[in-house]
Parts: sequence; C-alpha cells; structure tokens
Amino acid sequence: MFKSKIIGFSFFFLLFVLIDIYCWQGVKLLIKNFSPGIRKFVAWIYWGYSVGMVVFFTAVRLTQAPVSSITMRFIGALAFAVIMVKLIWVLFLLVDDIQRFIQWLFSDIKLSWTKNTPGFEPAANGGISRSKFLNWLGLGIGMAFLGNAIWGVVKGAHNYIVRKRTLKIDGLPDAFNGFKIVQISDVHCGSFWDREAVQKGIELINEQNADVVFFTGDLVNDTSKEAESWTDVFGKIKAKNGVFSILGNHDYGDYVIWDSLESKHQNMLQMYEHHKKMGWDLLLDENRILERGGEKIAIVGVENWSAKGRFPKYGDLKKALKGTEEIPIKLLLSHDPSHWREQVLEFQPEIRATFSGHTHGMQFGVDTKFYRWSPAKYIYKEWMDLYKEGKQYLYVNRGFGYLGYPGRMGIFPEITVVTLRKK
Repeated sequence: MFKSKIIGFSFFFLLFVLIDIYCWQGVKLLIKNFSPGIRKFVAWIYWGYSVGMVVFFTAVRLTQAPVSSITMRFIGALAFAVIMVKLIWVLFLLVDDIQRFIQWLFSDIKLSWTKNTPGFEPAANGGISRSKFLNWLGLGIGMAFLGNAIWGVVKGAHNYIVRKRTLKIDGLPDAFNGFKIVQISDVHCGSFWDREAVQKGIELINEQNADVVFFTGDLVNDTSKEAESWTDVFGKIKAKNGVFSILGNHDYGDYVIWDSLESKHQNMLQMYEHHKKMGWDLLLDENRILERGGEKIAIVGVENWSAKGRFPKYGDLKKALKGTEEIPIKLLLSHDPSHWREQVLEFQPEIRATFSGHTHGMQFGVDTKFYRWSPAKYIYKEWMDLYKEGKQYLYVNRGFGYLGYPGRMGIFPEITVVTLRKK
C-alpha cells in the first residue's frame, strides 16, 4: 500500500509539474514585451509559489508538522483554486497549440512553423494576435473562476438556503397530514471557520418550527474530537418530536490511521456520546414509532450503506425495519443516496420517503429552477434535491457544511423543509 501511495504521489507531482511548465509558456508570451526586470519578477513569483506549495505540503505530509486546521483549509483552498485556474488556462493553450500544429502539418510552404502561424505574427491591423487572444481569454476565465472561488469561501460557505418541498403520500395517516420535517446533512464541523455564521444557520433551522429534525450523517471529517467544541451549538436544534440522526461515512474514523483498534473504538464511543449530549436520537439500524391520535408512522435509520465500492456497507436495513411490520408508512434516513436504488426502491415499498445527503452537490455547479449541473451527476444517479419513482420519494440534501474546499460555488448549504401531505 505504501508503494502504491508513492507511485500515486509521484504521478500527480509529475502531472502538476507539466501543467506548471505548460502554463509558463503562456506567461512568457504575455510578458514578452515587458522589461527584463518585470519578466524576472514575474518568474520569481510564478515559480516561487509553485515550489513553495510543493515544499509546504510535502513537509506537512512527511513530518506531520502541527499546522492549525484553519491554516490548512485556507492554504488548501488557495492551492485548489490556483490549480483550477491553471487547468482552465491549459485548455485554451491546447486549443491554440492544436490549431497551430494543424496549420504546420498542412502547410505547403516549408518554413518554420512559428513563422507560418498567423497566431505568432502581429495582427495585420496592429491588433492582438490569435495566440495572445486565446492566452488572455483562458487566463481571464481562469481568474474569473478564482474570484468566484474566493467569493465561495467568504460568502458562499454559510449562505444557508431554506428549500421547501411537499411530499404527497398515498395512505398517510390523517393525524400526520401536514407533518413538517426539517433535514440537514453533512455538517463536517471540523471544517467550520465562522462560528457566528453557523449559529445563524442553527437559528434558521429552529425558525422552521419543525415536528422533527432529521440529520443524515457526517457530523465530522475524520475524528469525533472535531465535534467537541460544537455540541453546544448543534444541541440548540429543537423540534416538537425530537431530532433523529444517523452516521455518515466520515463518522466512523475510517480515514484515520489509528494506533490500535481500541483507539478507533473509543473514537466511536465518543461519537455516540456527542449525539447523546446534543439531544439527538442516534439510530444505529434502528427505528422509532411516532404516534398521533392512535395513528402511527415509523422513522427508520440505517448505518452507512453505499453501492459505491470505495464507501462502507455497514448498514443493515432488514435489522433496522424489525418491529415496523405493522406500520404502513415508513420514513428512512440513509446517508448515501445510492442505497435507495439498490435496496429501497421497489424492494421496500412501505418506505415512502428516504432522506440522504453525502454528495454535497460537489459544492460546485449550477443550481437554478430551470437547470442543475454539477460533476456529482456523473458519479451519482440521484445527486441532489427531490426524486420520485412510483410511490417512493428520495430527497438528497445539499449539505449544511463543506469538506476540503472551505466554501461553496453555485450550490449552497441547505436546510430542507419537507411537509407530508395525504394524497
């Protein structure tokens, strides 16, 4: 495994070096008419940043140097944004190089390709050359992305959106007609950097006056310790019939190298304690029966179960359903939306609504009334918002927090309000 990690690290290191070298050719074209002093200064900035990032992340990785999580998040966000700018720029540089290669390939005049390529000659009217135009265009779009990424941290990270949906359920008991559910998911409290903004999000949750609140997993990034300073904040979430929660793939400590199995076990026990301290009813392949006026519905919670091979399959749906056989309407909390199609849809028709999270909508994309797009759609068939097949619903929450990139671009944190109506 260590050898494979070294190979993987070497591959990505080489890839980024090649991207840096390729982008540098574009930089040289843009500054070729500048003074030697300015060209030298730009070179120092460009390569100094690249080398500095490599040295920093390598040192942190190899020495396990104590760097604050906030510092790491923002340095990581900067590195991510700059890499994206370079990747966008590279696409435009490739377009230019491809068209110049084609011109060279089919040119009847056997001269140097740089002389035969209109892009490398000044425009006839003294304007900008084709190569410079593509170069500036690519850089401009890349810088626009960088600006959006910065806005996504400063404003988008805690731009909580309340989304309201109505589920019309055939056979819903009269006593539960109008039953209001608030769902949040993927808190990832180890990533938070603005406590006051998060507290305002909690206030917004409570303003919805929910009958129940569902939390559908991923309280932390890696270890339960991350939640210690946040239990008082999330413990303020209230609902008439309580807060029900489940675990997500990040809550098990699977992404940490533990000293012993006992250490990992203690981490898990601490996670259970956090849910208890916040007043959340953690469902570990369990269910709870809610009764109103002699009528009942079941709330079922499973541990993480994913159809994707890289995520764990801890959940046992059959175990979670035990004791609910006589309850006609069931609501399921399951962190990973791929579980719905694999084990719920058509297999468990009495589960009329499933509540999931996990995808975050990749924290990046287009999210409008008329069009939705994110890279997440190429990984998950159901990746965001409401889905329905037959009589069964799935809602995939966009997430309350963020992971990795400490912000959101286009797909903002969500507080879902679901109202059940009798069909």
